[in-house]
Amino acid sequence: MATEQTTGQPSESISSVLSERRKFPPTAEFSSSAHVSSMEQYEQLYADAAADPDKYWGDLASQFHWFKPWDSVLEWNAPYAKWFNGGTTNISYNCLDVHVNSWRKNKAAIMWEGEEGNERILTYGELHRQVSKFANVLKIAGIKPGDRVAVYMGMVPELIIAVLACARVGAVHNVIFAGFAAHAITERVNDSRAKMVICADGTRRRGGSINLKNIVDEAIVNTPSIRNVIVLKVTNEQITMHDGMDHWWHDLMGLAEDECEAAQVEAEHPLFLLYTSGSTGKPKGILHTTGGYMVHAAASFKYVFDIKDEDIYFCTADVGWITGHSYMVYGPLLTGATVFMYEGAPNYPQWDRFWDIINRHKITIFYTAPTAIRAFIRAGNEWVTKHDLRSLRLLGTVGEPINPEAWMWYHKYVGQEKCPIVDTWWQTETGGIMVSPMPGATPTKPGTATRPLPGIMVDVVHKDGTPCNANEGGYLVIKHPWPSMLRTIYGDNERYEKTYWSEFPGMYFTGDGARKDDDGYIWIMGRVDDVVNVSGHRLGTSEVESALVSHEAVAEAAVVSRPDDIKGNALVAFVTLKDGYEGDAKLRDELGKHVAKEIGAIAKPDEIKWAKGLPKTRSGKIMRRLLRELATSNEIKGDVTTLEDLGVIENLREQEDEG
Repeated sequence: MATEQTTGQPSESISSVLSERRKFPPTAEFSSSAHVSSMEQYEQLYADAAADPDKYWGDLASQFHWFKPWDSVLEWNAPYAKWFNGGTTNISYNCLDVHVNSWRKNKAAIMWEGEEGNERILTYGELHRQVSKFANVLKIAGIKPGDRVAVYMGMVPELIIAVLACARVGAVHNVIFAGFAAHAITERVNDSRAKMVICADGTRRRGGSINLKNIVDEAIVNTPSIRNVIVLKVTNEQITMHDGMDHWWHDLMGLAEDECEAAQVEAEHPLFLLYTSGSTGKPKGILHTTGGYMVHAAASFKYVFDIKDEDIYFCTADVGWITGHSYMVYGPLLTGATVFMYEGAPNYPQWDRFWDIINRHKITIFYTAPTAIRAFIRAGNEWVTKHDLRSLRLLGTVGEPINPEAWMWYHKYVGQEKCPIVDTWWQTETGGIMVSPMPGATPTKPGTATRPLPGIMVDVVHKDGTPCNANEGGYLVIKHPWPSMLRTIYGDNERYEKTYWSEFPGMYFTGDGARKDDDGYIWIMGRVDDVVNVSGHRLGTSEVESALVSHEAVAEAAVVSRPDDIKGNALVAFVTLKDGYEGDAKLRDELGKHVAKEIGAIAKPDEIKWAKGLPKTRSGKIMRRLLRELATSNEIKGDVTTLEDLGVIENLREQEDEG
């Protein structure tokens, strides 16, 4: 699950109360053709990488095109890393030119479907031509290596073209999710001192459209660094084009040549900035560089998704988030995969849009978020079962821990009990997947991301940094540098050091609570910020949520704490029911007993509140901070700029008033 880091304050050990014993080995048929086909092979890979990380990562890096080889694999001056230092390369060249110079030139790189049903296919050859043309547009506009460029567009192929063109000329792209308001754009543009905004006139969503250009106009009133705005025509919104500042994408592309040599940049040359909103305060500009990110994004994509040339891979994430960067743009294109890209909402025009897409386009690999899965469960099984999903061979989840019962539903109804599920743990800061099953090798268990990938050294530790015992809750750390790690928080090395490296000397602190089971599988117990002290026991709220979701009536749950004079903290559960169930006193009592039976009386919620919907960010994460405020004071005082639907808060307030 790709998460956004927030600073947690570790204290004593965290009690782990969830027990899950179901286990699903990969089928012999899947394993027979997998890149990693057995646990013995995985264990050997992992041991070799741990014994000699430089050789492991160096061997992977040698599979890419370098204009000049590196002098050293890793230079580590804690907490600052330089990977493949001295080498020069270009990630756009490795995504495109390498394939255009092979049989893949006419292979589909991007298959796109718009919300209204229109379709486009870009081969590697055509994508290369479009990226080269737009790279020349950037050059004509005065963009030079190292310049920052903000990108604010919906899910159309030109978003990927813009990103790859920035990388081609050595510019640093900062993709801003097209659901953010003007203030968020202003904040990110000013922090990065971007010279240009690339935007669309609008984006389609649930049968309507959102005017993006008007939002950009509002945002850049207070951004002195912006010199130009390039506007792609998508929805024909009514917009104002300002002479000298605004330029149409199609006009500039009409003037540009379709060949552009890729800039030869240092391995440590900045590739992109991506801002995490965090819980409070100023967004953090996470800086990723070129060479190391390229190597891990591609290797993790190949191994975790067991990618084959005939696969059609569908990632439902927006490119505005790290999942879209690593596993919709760079990882797939570096490996020559075919990516399916969808513009609209998963429930438009109906709840079966994704299943219809899988059926019609014969998708083989599907990667989505637990939030979406829980919404599909609530919508009803019939939306899934009426479609032929036999083309699927692998499923994945990303974004947050997946509740075991949601995992089982995904396995049964979408995977038809034959597809391995890769439950992936990682973060914006890590750049790529860190913990995940190898689908041809790892027996999976519902609710755990299982084991770290080769070359990734994670552990669960006590507050003093010593390793926890099996099934003892603690703090998830990374003990050795990895190639795709963030290099700093842009313009704020002090915040970088304090946020990630101060809690456990010499170790990167993820901000997550976790435990390892007897098989060495990692179970994420939630953000340390979401760990609560109940009667002297420190409980991870995600385990209580999983227990609630395992009840047949519950579609989704979020658990937070409020101060309690006797227990220290009381647990408050916000519960969304499946259709057909009525929230009443009897069901409250039943759910309390169910949690006590599943994981123990200590975890039984003190209050259960019915919620028509839960407050979520635009990337699908539940905003527990807002729920804590509601549970404590029935007021919302914090920042709500990343909230997807303000109406959810009003509904919760109304339900509170109704009692």
